[in-house]
Amino acid sequence: MEDNHIFKELLINEQIIADQVRLVGVEGEQLGICSLSDALLKAENMKLDLVMIAPTSSPKVCKIMNYGKYKYETQKKEKEARKNQKVSELKEVQLSRTIDTHDMLTKAKHANRFLLDGDKVKVVLRLKGRQRAFIDSCLEVVKTFFGMIEENGVIDKETEVLGKNIIMIVKPKK
Repeated sequence: MEDNHIFKELLINEQIIADQVRLVGVEGEQLGICSLSDALLKAENMKLDLVMIAPTSSPKVCKIMNYGKYKYETQKKEKEARKNQKVSELKEVQLSRTIDTHDMLTKAKHANRFLLDGDKVKVVLRLKGRQRAFIDSCLEVVKTFFGMIEENGVIDKETEVLGKNIIMIVKPKK
């Protein structure tokens, strides 16, 4: 399985088409401008590859290096970078206008755990029946809930009323 969705292939040795190239040595030293055949000969004498690293410049820039080793190390770095990435999820906590204190504490404990894990928390308060007439008390419930989790999170999206729902999104503190 070849995993090179980030890694782009570079032209090497006979794949390079140019009259003259700016040659860079193994240690990064400038060797000057020379013909492609001379550059290929120098790389071959050192038992290394000639790799085009800047195809858009004029003249094209080529470096003498061990291409297999370079490709392996680049893929290894990309794999390590992907491994260290944390994909943030959006977890949802549902409240109601008549939620009991103990139930709210339990939901706050779960929300705090989500925030500490690096996930965002979407706080949703669903309005049922005539509860829409008491939006102020519903907003107070959401504010009280945020007070319980604000030590671990900050508001990402302010509280807003969308139809039958009151929604607020909280993101973890850095």
